[in-house]
Amino acid sequence: MKKTILFVIAILMIGLLPFNSFGQKKGDPLLQAPLGIAAYSFREHFPKDVIATLDVIQKMGFTEYEGGTAGMDPAEFKKLCNERGISIPSTGTGFEQLAKDPQAVADQAKALGAKYVMCAWVPHKRGEFNKENADNAIKVFNEAGKVLKENGLIFKYHVHGYEFQPYGKSTLMDYMIENTNPEYVSLQMDVMWTHFGGGDPVALLKKYGNRWVSLHLKDFRKGAPRDMTGLTGPENDVPLGEGELDIPGILRESNKIGIKHMFIEDESDKEMENLPKSIAYLKSLKY
Repeated sequence: MKKTILFVIAILMIGLLPFNSFGQKKGDPLLQAPLGIAAYSFREHFPKDVIATLDVIQKMGFTEYEGGTAGMDPAEFKKLCNERGISIPSTGTGFEQLAKDPQAVADQAKALGAKYVMCAWVPHKRGEFNKENADNAIKVFNEAGKVLKENGLIFKYHVHGYEFQPYGKSTLMDYMIENTNPEYVSLQMDVMWTHFGGGDPVALLKKYGNRWVSLHLKDFRKGAPRDMTGLTGPENDVPLGEGELDIPGILRESNKIGIKHMFIEDESDKEMENLPKSIAYLKSLKY
């Protein structure tokens, strides 16, 4: 009987060996989320032809979209996306609109069928983001995030790199995260801008865990200069896997903390050339 029990245990252990502690096994794709695209990648295309641009997005294999309506009525834009198998889990808004009329922001998001509303920039003097700017953002985010939650939505702040100015023993990024209410304010990591500003994407994913709800995926040209402006030239945005970032490490940690939405954002001026390379790279990554 004892030998039988030991044999069963051994078989079970062998069966479990290919799996890691989070349920993936060797050979599983590292990209566990649907393939998503940030609208800014097609900033030059949408103004010319919305339908043709959505057709390109569909043909590239994207099934999730984050962005606005490209000037269209929200219901009509949503219909065009739905017809192409593209959902809109997340949309964006400007800081000023968020501060002035969060209910209008909520109404727009609900018309698109979005679950998340993202703000990507806090007004400040270039390269001089300071505590006053951070405090203003904290107030607006907490207040607007409450309104959005009351409307069944989740607000997220998109980290842009300028927030890593030193403050006390840490940074203004840490200060903002620690002083925003997790009930009302979640986070989106733009992995390239985080790296550009001096942050460590993997370490920050570990540190703040489920405060992160989505990613913008992009890579940064090897050896290019970095600073805390949150601004750099399009030549420094390179296809995923060709730059400085540890994309596999970022994906592994994101999977551990349960991030469900990842949007490629190509800010180069070669998006039609670079996006297929980024997609192929993501699909090549395995556990």
